[in-house]
Amino acid sequence: MNPTATRIDVHHHMVPPDYVAVLTQHGITGTGGVDFPTWFPQQSLTLMDRQGIATAVLSLSAPGVFIGDVALACDLARRCNDYAAQCVASAPHRFGAFATLPLPDIGGALREMEYALDVLRCDGIVLLTNYGGHYLGDPAFDEVFAELNRRKTVVFIHPTVSIGDAIPQGNDSGSPIPLPSATLEFPFDTTRAVAYLLASGTLQRSPDVRFILPHAGGTVPYLAAKIATGAVWGKSGSRQQLLEQIMRGLTQLQNLYYDTALSANPFQLGPLQSFTSPTHILFGSDYPWANEAITAANVQGIETFQQFDDQSRQRIRCENALSLFPRLMGQGSS
Repeated sequence: MNPTATRIDVHHHMVPPDYVAVLTQHGITGTGGVDFPTWFPQQSLTLMDRQGIATAVLSLSAPGVFIGDVALACDLARRCNDYAAQCVASAPHRFGAFATLPLPDIGGALREMEYALDVLRCDGIVLLTNYGGHYLGDPAFDEVFAELNRRKTVVFIHPTVSIGDAIPQGNDSGSPIPLPSATLEFPFDTTRAVAYLLASGTLQRSPDVRFILPHAGGTVPYLAAKIATGAVWGKSGSRQQLLEQIMRGLTQLQNLYYDTALSANPFQLGPLQSFTSPTHILFGSDYPWANEAITAANVQGIETFQQFDDQSRQRIRCENALSLFPRLMGQGSS
């Protein structure tokens, strides 16, 4: 390990070969218009040493484990979580793990949560923004969020393509926008999920869940006031009461955690740092879906962003993550 490594990467994906093989058999070769990258744990460790990353918290990215078959989702979730736990056991000072749940199967999700957190001792849970078009915040998921809140869980929310893997048509000729669908749909889907979590009252009912949003929150920092206003649209009450509800909604959004994956540039860090405190920004790379050159640019973007002082940078590198994952204490501090 690089002795100068200080960063804790909360947005770092595993791509288990067995998982890829199963999805490929079902005709799924990637997500968001990008093929599954080749990955193995040593590859991450090498990247981490070169980029000054002390610890990476592994998670499964979209499309997740549910592809229409509940039994397969439960089996895949268990196999992926066991694999993540093996990675952590092989290098406990280098890896953490967010466990995957087989949603939308509520019973299966609750059983897997118990196994992952109580037996495997995973560091948190990763949830997709939607499952078959049912977004986080849907009342169908209330039991899951109640249990996450009871356990005071760290929850990493990762976007997925909302319906299928198509992108909107870009012009009158019918040609699609010439971008991977993840380019636009991932940040937009993060925003949709957060808006639903706020408007449904799930955030208010889950005060002990620590939510992490990827990619600087998608468009949440930019649209936060509009989302908080929309959440009270049509509700009864005096002007003062509605304004107070809007401010409470804004505070709930500001208290979420935001990672820097694919976002460490002035155009995204500027709105983010003006919206939330430096204590709620976390380093994230999105490796291996984002390659090492992108990861290096992300590292450099944080170090050179002029509106961060040295204390803020150190918080983003590791201190904020250590407050969420005390197990890692001493691994990412200078």
